[in-house]
Amino acid sequence: MSVANADSALPSTGRRRGPAVSPLLDKLAAYSWRLIAVALAIALLVWLTGQLLIVVVPCAVAGLVARGLWPVARWIRGRGVRPGLAATIALGGFVLILGAVVGATGTSIAGQAGEIGPTISEGIDDVEDWLVEDSPFDVSRADVDRIREQARSAFETAAGAGGGGVASGAVLAVELVAGMILSLIIAFFLLKDGHRWFDRFVRAFPEERRDSVGRSFRRGWDAAGGYLKGAAILGVVEGLTIGLTLLLVGSSLVVPVMTITFLAAFVPIVGAVFAGVVATLVALATAGTVPALIVAGVAIVVQQLDNDLLAPVIYGKALRLHPLVILLGIAAGGALFGFVGTFFAVPFLAVVLNGLDELRRDRSITTLPASTGPTGLESQSVEIEQRFV
Repeated sequence: MSVANADSALPSTGRRRGPAVSPLLDKLAAYSWRLIAVALAIALLVWLTGQLLIVVVPCAVAGLVARGLWPVARWIRGRGVRPGLAATIALGGFVLILGAVVGATGTSIAGQAGEIGPTISEGIDDVEDWLVEDSPFDVSRADVDRIREQARSAFETAAGAGGGGVASGAVLAVELVAGMILSLIIAFFLLKDGHRWFDRFVRAFPEERRDSVGRSFRRGWDAAGGYLKGAAILGVVEGLTIGLTLLLVGSSLVVPVMTITFLAAFVPIVGAVFAGVVATLVALATAGTVPALIVAGVAIVVQQLDNDLLAPVIYGKALRLHPLVILLGIAAGGALFGFVGTFFAVPFLAVVLNGLDELRRDRSITTLPASTGPTGLESQSVEIEQRFV
């Protein structure tokens, strides 16, 4: 009997091999499980952050304050002053200057702050009347009321997102005072011992990764400083321009609108739009239609000049983010954590993305092929070293 006949004579087991799994499908399945694990970890971190906002927010504020005062404290330490005393001088000077500014403008702001809400509401009423009575659009009063109610509900939902609703006035005041005190304490220790914490943090990594991690951390630290400096400068420019325009057209509430414009500059793109709308509505309610159109035109021109000319120079690499990334980050931060998330979304993105970019750059340099020769590798290494000397 031949071998072929012998094989055919063997009894069949009744089993059939299943279809072969595509290598692409197998790889997608493997990555899917990993992505699910990462998504669950991120969701847990977001949930935990939302539960601990009363601690996270003071820490974030303290980080920004410490970053802004870091050059001052470092300069004082360079004069032979002990770190604790240098931190006290820098932070105490900041509190005194802030108190002086608030004291100088506080009376005017406090006297007119109560008029901002009714004035904006009056401006919105004027816009609604124009839409219903004089505009070329077919808009009824019921449509306007429905849109206004939806906008109010959306704003209240966003304001209470991540915090379980809007707290009462007394509870909110206590939380603000406690948060301010905690922020100042944390900022003091960051200024005093931040360099030591940084060294310990870097030493926790393997020796071959310490230089890369240190440069990544410094890149994120520099990004936070660039964000603060750029937002403050742009806020001053926009606030003074809008305030001067309101004054020239005969509008009131100039100082409160300037303050809102300055603070709104710390939320790029969205803040400028919000401040422009507020200034236009105030001018509409207190000065008339033509002055409001003038203020709106000036606001648009100033925003375009800032975005196209000033912002790239002032921010530099600190905020070299695509506008879509900024908008999505602000939207996600607002949806998750309300106003707090809206305010801190951009500095968070700037720090994280700049730090990751430095890590990626280090990895691309260390994996250069040998054919590039020593000149290319050495030149890029020298460039990195010079940036952080």
